[in-house]
Formats: sequence, structure tokens, C-alpha cells
Amino acid sequence: MKPAGLPAANSFSKDPAQALEQLMDAFGAVIMRTAYFYTGDRHLAEDISQEVFLRAYRNWRSFRGNSSVKTWLTAIAVNVCRDKMGVRMFSEKPTDLSQLDRGRSMSAQDEALAKLEKTEVLRHLLQLPLPYQEALYLYYYLDLSTREIAEATSVPEGTVRNRLHRAREAMARELEKEEAKHDRHGS
Repeated sequence: MKPAGLPAANSFSKDPAQALEQLMDAFGAVIMRTAYFYTGDRHLAEDISQEVFLRAYRNWRSFRGNSSVKTWLTAIAVNVCRDKMGVRMFSEKPTDLSQLDRGRSMSAQDEALAKLEKTEVLRHLLQLPLPYQEALYLYYYLDLSTREIAEATSVPEGTVRNRLHRAREAMARELEKEEAKHDRHGS
């Protein structure tokens, strides 16, 4: 079953060249943000995004549609990031995913507050163990289901649910500590 609002595989052209253009239009920003999340480097994220769509182009005719197109592309992106980054993955932490969001119309004040909030949440997220970071990012930032995350990361769905649960608990503890620290200092 395809999540609401996402195009199904059959809504894209059977021709790989046309499908590639459609995929890039529909999912280019998602893949770019995902690559940036893993690498923390905009230029490397751009290279990875190109590699993801090149692989999608090469394998378009073999895509069976067992998952959503977004999940399939995310799985490719996760694998390319892991391949490119290897052990260095997450060594350079991205500071703010919102800097990759373009074209939204917000007031300067609303944009600044939203950026600050995202940065604070991201700062706490990046202090978690790597599997928890990945699970939270894919679930909350990309809106993937636990089943889709399991497919994209090649781990059992129960493991994904466990990682999400533990990550939420760890984030809550960190946020409570920070709130208590602010209360003690009168901020």
C-alpha cells in the first residue's frame, strides 16, 4: 500500500529517461536532504544525489513496485551514502537541514524561529547513537513508515521500532536535562 500523497511507480513513465526526469522533480529535494544528513557536506550530497538518480535510471525497468518509489530511492540513497562514507559516516555533523529547504514563503521572524527550533532538535538528534539518528531522521524528516525504514536500511521492522522507541526516550531525557539546566540558571 502506498502512503497518501506519494506517486505510485505506475504514475511515472516506462521510459527510463523520462522517468528519471520525473523522479528528480518529485524526489530530488528529499534525496539531497538525505545525502546531506548522512554526509554534512553539500557538495558530497550533490554528488551522492546524482549517483542515486543514475542508479535509479539504470535499474528503473527492474523496479518491481514492492515499495513506494520514495522508499526505493531512499534505500538507494542510504546505500550510496554508506558506501561513500564508510567508517567516516557522521564524522562531520550537518548543522542545519533547513538550509537545504528553498522556496518556502515565511516571514523572516518565522523563518528564524523555525531554523532555531530545527537546529536545537537536530543538535540533540546528532548526539544520539548512529542507528537512532538514522531511524529518527527517516521517520520524522522523510515521513517514512517503520516498514519503509526497514526496507531502506535492510534491518527488521522490529529493530526499527525499537530504535525509534529508544531514540525518543533518549531525546526526551536530553530535553528534560536541558530544560532543568535552563530553570536552574533562570533563563
